[in-house]
Parts: sequence; C-alpha cells; structure tokens
Amino acid sequence: MGQVSWKGLFLSLFDYKTEKYVIAKNKKVGILYRVVQLSILAYLVGLAISKFKKTNTETNSSAVSYLEKHQKRGNCYCSGENVFFVMTNLIVTPNQRQTTCPESVSIPDALCDEDEDCPAGQAVVAGNGVKTGRCLRDRDSIRGSCEVLAWCPVEKRSKPKKPLLASAENLTVFIKNSIRFPKFKFSKMNVLATNNESYLKSCHYSTEHPYCPIFLLGNIVRWAGNDFQEMALEGGVIGIQIEWNCDLDKAPSECNPHYSFSRLDNKFAEKSVSSGYNFRFAKYYRDAEGTEYRTLFKAYGIRFDVMVNGKAGKFNIIPTVINIGSGLALMGAGAFFCDLVLLYLIKKSNFYRGKKYEEVKSSSRKSLTSPTLNGSQSPEQLDRL
Repeated sequence: MGQVSWKGLFLSLFDYKTEKYVIAKNKKVGILYRVVQLSILAYLVGLAISKFKKTNTETNSSAVSYLEKHQKRGNCYCSGENVFFVMTNLIVTPNQRQTTCPESVSIPDALCDEDEDCPAGQAVVAGNGVKTGRCLRDRDSIRGSCEVLAWCPVEKRSKPKKPLLASAENLTVFIKNSIRFPKFKFSKMNVLATNNESYLKSCHYSTEHPYCPIFLLGNIVRWAGNDFQEMALEGGVIGIQIEWNCDLDKAPSECNPHYSFSRLDNKFAEKSVSSGYNFRFAKYYRDAEGTEYRTLFKAYGIRFDVMVNGKAGKFNIIPTVINIGSGLALMGAGAFFCDLVLLYLIKKSNFYRGKKYEEVKSSSRKSLTSPTLNGSQSPEQLDRL
C-alpha cells in the first residue's frame, strides 16, 4: 500500500495543470471581486498615474540662506547665516567692578535676617555671586540681603515699560537665498534676474513682487500673527520658511519660492519667567590704574530663523513602468483572494471546488481492441475512436 501511494505521488509530479475558467453565479463573491478591482484601480490612478511627475525626485540638501544688511534703509543689529537678531529693548548696568555689594532683594535665596542666613562661600541660587557671611539691610528695611562677592553693583531687575528701540519695526532686511538640485543640474535664486540696479532700492516683498526679498521687520511679525510693539518688549522668535517645490518638466519660471511666517517661541506663556527672548553680554574696559571694569547689557529682541526646504520632480519612464506593473500584479492578487473565498470560505465551497478542478486522463490505444468492435470497421473509423 505504501509503495502504491509513493508511486502515485511520484507520478503526480509529472502532471500538467492548466487553467480552467468557471463562471460562478455568486453575487457576494462577485461584488467582493469588483470592490477589490476598483480599489486597486483607484490606487493606480491616485497614487501611481497622478504621481508621474514625482517618480524621479530629489530633496534639496544644498540650499543656502544668508542675510545681508540693507544699507539704504537701516541695519539689523546682529545678523548671520540663516539666523539674525534685532535688539528692541535693553537693560544697561554700567561701571561694574569685582568687589562686594548687597545681592538683589528680588532673589529669594539672598534674603536674610541675620549673618547666619548668609553662610560664607555659598553661591546665591539664581544670583550674581558668592555670599560673604554678612547680612546687609537698609535702615527702613525689615529684612536684608546677603552681601556677595561679584560684579558690583548687581544687575537691575526692572526693564522699561516700553521698548527702547520701537522704531526697529521700520527696518528692512535682505534675505538672499539660492536653491540647487545637482541631480537635475538646476539652480535658482529668490532675487529677480535683472540689470536694473534701482530695483532692489525701491521694492518690498509682496505677492506682486515675489522676487524682491527685502522685508520690513514689522510686516514679518504681522504676517506671523503678532504685533511688533508688543513682541519688542519681551522679545521672541519668528520663523521664516522658504519652500521650493518645483516641477522641472515645466518652464524654470514656474519654479518659485513660497514664503510662510510663524512664531516659534511660546507666545502664550505671558506669565512665565522664560517667556520672550533675551541674552546678556558685556563690554570690558580698564581704568587709568589698570583695574578692570565692565558694562553689562541685557538685550531683549526678536530672533529670526530662516528655514529653507526644496523638492524637485521630473518625469521618468522607468519608475512609472514599475508602478504600473506592480498595480497590474495586484489585480492578479485580487483574483487569487476571491478564489480563496469561493473555494474555502463559503458554504458551497465543495461544489465550486469540484467544478473548478477536474482530473482528465488520456485514453489508451488498447481501447481500440475492445470486444464491442468488429472487423468491419474501417481504419478511418478506428482513428475517430
């Protein structure tokens, strides 16, 4: 018995299977098949065919943005590559020298009632120096503040109620940007290609002049949804986004920069000690006796971050053919899935399986010698049998 089964298995390796098409009058499976077909067709049209321009793309990695001072209409107080800062408010503490003085009473760790509250050598938390061991108080004060070894007098804690440099709103900045796609040997700038030297001296950026990259600072802040005068008091951060999305099958004039503006710092944290944008810097000097002293500046202002992104696309037949071929292969996968449902998952699966798969054996020539035949039959009749 075992030999017979192994022999049958061996002989089945030489069987040839050919397709047989069976029309199954089953509406559920038919609807499922059409739904699968339509889904795959929608994929082909929506994701492959409509994206032919994107089949060969390159995301730019060589965009360069830098800022130049616009000499004719004012200067930025500080500028650099991709980032520039405009100072709008200032606290100045002049003539600071390294000596001892009372710490600011606005610092909780510096408040004291007696000398024991100011252990010598201990740094003041969030303060300006190191405690000396003495508690100093004015005559009319109930509590005093610890004496510290630091740059004295210590920095003032109050800032002006109005921005000192409110007129910075009318300054202009020239943002010069270039984009390059080496794969397509394409490059472009955001400045109008013209020989008219007076163009940049008389224009401002607008939808009518997209290739005049000269911006009023007040307009940039306004386009980001903020008021310049309010922002100038505490400072903040504004993002300038330049997008280049280019279809290089079209004329180069169709590849244009698109600008967007947004505030990057937390403008809603008005009561937060970390709201706004500021930093400190100092200028150092020496007097006639050679003693060092300095002037401390706490600068408030608006930092502008320039961010550039670019993407270019061009038609390429090879990715397009691959997309179409993969979609057509999915059509065959849809028929395979529906066959599985028809033959194995529905109630009449055995019936459909019997109709789809039929075993056919070739007739033997020995059957021509059957006893039912007689010798009166002609050779042609035997061949038809």
